[in-house]
Amino acid sequence: MDVVTFGELMGLMVAYPGDPLRHAHDFRRGIAGAEATVAIGLARLGYRTGWFGRLGDDAFGHAALEVLRAEGVDVSRVGLDAEAPTGMLVRDAHAVRRISVQYYRSGSAASLMRPADLDPTYIAGARVLHVTGITPALSESCLDTVRAAIELAHEHGVVVSFDPNLRLRLWSAERAAAVLGELVVGADLVLTSDEEALVMTGQSDRSLAAKWLLDRGSRLVVVKAGADGAWASDGVDEWAVPAFSAAVVDPVGAGDAFDAGFLSGWLDGVSVPDCLARGAACGALNVQALGDIDGLPYSADLVAALAVDSEVDR
Repeated sequence: MDVVTFGELMGLMVAYPGDPLRHAHDFRRGIAGAEATVAIGLARLGYRTGWFGRLGDDAFGHAALEVLRAEGVDVSRVGLDAEAPTGMLVRDAHAVRRISVQYYRSGSAASLMRPADLDPTYIAGARVLHVTGITPALSESCLDTVRAAIELAHEHGVVVSFDPNLRLRLWSAERAAAVLGELVVGADLVLTSDEEALVMTGQSDRSLAAKWLLDRGSRLVVVKAGADGAWASDGVDEWAVPAFSAAVVDPVGAGDAFDAGFLSGWLDGVSVPDCLARGAACGALNVQALGDIDGLPYSADLVAALAVDSEVDR
């Protein structure tokens, strides 16, 4: 595998754009999960990816597996739970207005993940292990699983990519800072936002947060800044790229799409600015479609977007 990732995958019911959740009548079914979005995004770009976790042995769980298989993501290590359900997320979609989200994830199969669910050979065989800060927020056993997975990756020389994906509805800022600050230490690639970087490190600005992370073993710190583009530092050099223009339909999933684009560049060994440009392009393309994964580009889409941006620059 090029990239292996794991975490929570939920059934998604998203209202059609413009309909506030409390007044919505029509919904589109899909799947939602940061790690799965990254796996699908990379698979569409031609990389070998695998996702694992625990799903309920129910309609939403089997539907999620069908989507992942259809996208070319390996699901051979997924566990189905006959006693616990697949979680569900119901939300609306707006380009500017605040999005309303309702979660139904308490007691879900995903929250019962434990270190015994890990296959060491599966992780050891990957070039990159991608983890997020959502999984450790679900339960203590999930936190232990993330710790164990990162340790396995380090033992086998697998690059660790870490996206904090801060979700303050899952835990307090204090608890998030403590746990994320622990897990991020030693992550090779940190893909974060300014807010997340400051929470994890306790620093006062982007540059100090990056230095804190780099001093503790990270090779590269990437800051996703939405409409302000993206920035990266390795402690010696700094790079920045502008955002790509986009007619936003649904902003959810932009950060995970960015991760997929950035990691595609990293896997190909291109320059950091080119990695950032791929990430920014994937994020911009994804927000122009409804749902977490619908707008994730294929290779030809990404090439075309990068070409257009290059022409504009000239």
